[in-house]
Amino acid sequence: MIKVVAKHFMKVDRIHEFLERANELIEASLKEEGCISYGLYKDLNDSEVVTMIEEWKDMAALDNHKASEHFKRIVPSLNEFYEREGEINVYREI
Repeated sequence: MIKVVAKHFMKVDRIHEFLERANELIEASLKEEGCISYGLYKDLNDSEVVTMIEEWKDMAALDNHKASEHFKRIVPSLNEFYEREGEINVYREI
């Protein structure tokens, strides 16, 4: 099993626009084969921080996700909503 934790620092005044695009990504991703879960979470202590936590069956499923039309179209467009560079980590269950 693979987990992706993508932490982002938002432009707080643009959160609603971000959510519209991010929700489109989430809905499409949840339909992909090999996607176990895909959610967006807001930090309770810092309103600038949002984190996507994804769970994939294996690396092949994650690779297919990154090659999907919706990923290639939506993910680059999300950058305009970030205040500064975030952090993306990929984990394998041990």
